[in-house]
Amino acid sequence: MSNIDKTEFGSFLYELRKGKGLTQKELAEKLLVSSKAISKWETGANMPDVSLLIPLADILDVTVTELLQCKKSIQQELNTEDVETLVKQAITLKETETQTNRSTKRKRILFFIICLLISIAETVLMFLVDDNSLQLYLFLPLIIASFVFSSYFTFIVRDHLPAYYDENHINFYSDGFFRMNMPGIHFNNSNWPHISNYLRIWSCILLLLTPVLVFLFNMVIPIEFSGYLISFLLLGTLLIPAYLIGKKYE
Repeated sequence: MSNIDKTEFGSFLYELRKGKGLTQKELAEKLLVSSKAISKWETGANMPDVSLLIPLADILDVTVTELLQCKKSIQQELNTEDVETLVKQAITLKETETQTNRSTKRKRILFFIICLLISIAETVLMFLVDDNSLQLYLFLPLIIASFVFSSYFTFIVRDHLPAYYDENHINFYSDGFFRMNMPGIHFNNSNWPHISNYLRIWSCILLLLTPVLVFLFNMVIPIEFSGYLISFLLLGTLLIPAYLIGKKYE
């Protein structure tokens, strides 16, 4: 199949954007993506999602055909061979995106499995080593909760939000049992992929570190205080970075 030259596409996109007098930030705001995404397209490091081709073409006053051909066409009609080439290019672009998504999901699942196995080993070792294991049993709900959150963020949480998040200023996310309300942050498809990715990494590291933290805190801090301290530490590492990430890519 024919492939779209990313460098050529990026140069053409750059010329079109400059011709319209738009900055990368202004174009990004119109497409509801980050300015870094525009920069990656123009440098040839990445390609826009197939779903963005039509709005991108509309903003730049070209056709999708011209975008895929990386040049403005003076012909009003395309012959059969040209049409077939363009269709193949679009299919190739979509297949590349699908393969990338599958590869990303496999990496996420592998990372989760590794963290889970290590966490199980740490938990078993913790109960074998500590003489006061009855106190450790009180922390089992925290360990189980870390497993539930990491499973949810790895397998269930969505990568993209419904369109109404982009159309309205919404600072509340709800999906299943998970709720997130962040005043001052408007969730949209510019910042949510970054937030959800951090939540996945955070939850898997939480799964990995919770048994170790429980064991260490149980040894040095009275049990009536250690639970509060661990919860405060975990929530701090979740909310503050998530807020900063959401604000940065909003």
